[in-house]
Amino acid sequence: MLQLKKLTKTYKTGDQALKAIDLEVPKGQVLALIGPSGAGKSTMIRCINRLVEPTSGEALLDGVDLVKLGATGLRKTRREMGMIFQEYALVERLTVMENVLSGRLGFVGFWRSFLRRFPQSDVDEAFRLLDRVGLLHMADKRADELSGGQRQRVGICRALIQNPKLLLVDEPTASLDPKTSRQIMRLITELCRERGLAAIINIHDVALAQMFVPRVVGLRFGEIVFDGPPNGLTPGKLTEIYGEEDWEATIEAVDDNGNEIEAAQ
Repeated sequence: MLQLKKLTKTYKTGDQALKAIDLEVPKGQVLALIGPSGAGKSTMIRCINRLVEPTSGEALLDGVDLVKLGATGLRKTRREMGMIFQEYALVERLTVMENVLSGRLGFVGFWRSFLRRFPQSDVDEAFRLLDRVGLLHMADKRADELSGGQRQRVGICRALIQNPKLLLVDEPTASLDPKTSRQIMRLITELCRERGLAAIINIHDVALAQMFVPRVVGLRFGEIVFDGPPNGLTPGKLTEIYGEEDWEATIEAVDDNGNEIEAAQ
């Protein structure tokens, strides 16, 4: 379980990106973080894995306070948190397989890491993951030959090969077309269900959150203003999160063929 207790981030300018956030994410639960730009969504994710240093508060992963960990403890605990990035963060000149196996770098010794010599069990798992996301036939292609959706699938495999307890996903569909965005969200949520994996997905697209995720947390100015099921995102609540808009006309969940569908339950 992940527990955030009064997690706060204040920058040197005095801007407060997170204001005493309290949040619990049980094992196996997938939630979406929504809110306007600057609401603190990416900051929250990055404070959890300490890519951004929190100012105060606690972030407990199975009882271990990530905020208090020193460098050695943080390196070890980061192996339990898979990260999927908006801009993929792949090494362009490396192959798909090499990029996936880079998720195991924190688990092998220095020389194996330096020489990229991984145990056969890691290689076998990389092949299984690539097969699961439909990229087995592209294992030897360079990352710079892939489309955006294919790159994101490689990023998903790289995160999952860590066998993490928690998946942190930062804007996984921001650079993708609508159909590919739905495919990627469907894939992430299916994989989390298959593995009993908890995940926090920072996403701008409210309709995608409503379609695929059973719990939505809305942020505004660094504070949680909504925490509930997607069908609780009424026009009034969306106005509270984002500001005035004709939400009845704007928010519409559709399937890959453009047919309106019900929100996730």
